Amino acid sequence: MGRILLIVAAVVLAFLLLGSLLGFLFGLLKWALIIGLVAVVVMFVARLLRSSGVGG
Repeated sequence: MGRILLIVAAVVLAFLLLGSLLGFLFGLLKWALIIGLVAVVVMFVARLLRSSGVGG
């Protein structure tokens, strides 16, 4: 009985750790995508302004 409870507790702890780790990784991925999108938009606007001659 004690061994079964220990296995159940280990499985629950593994799922909790896995969930928090996956949440952290998806958070990093989300911010990487947001920063990448902002960088692409800034580069596109800079190229657009440079090609139109507005930038000076």
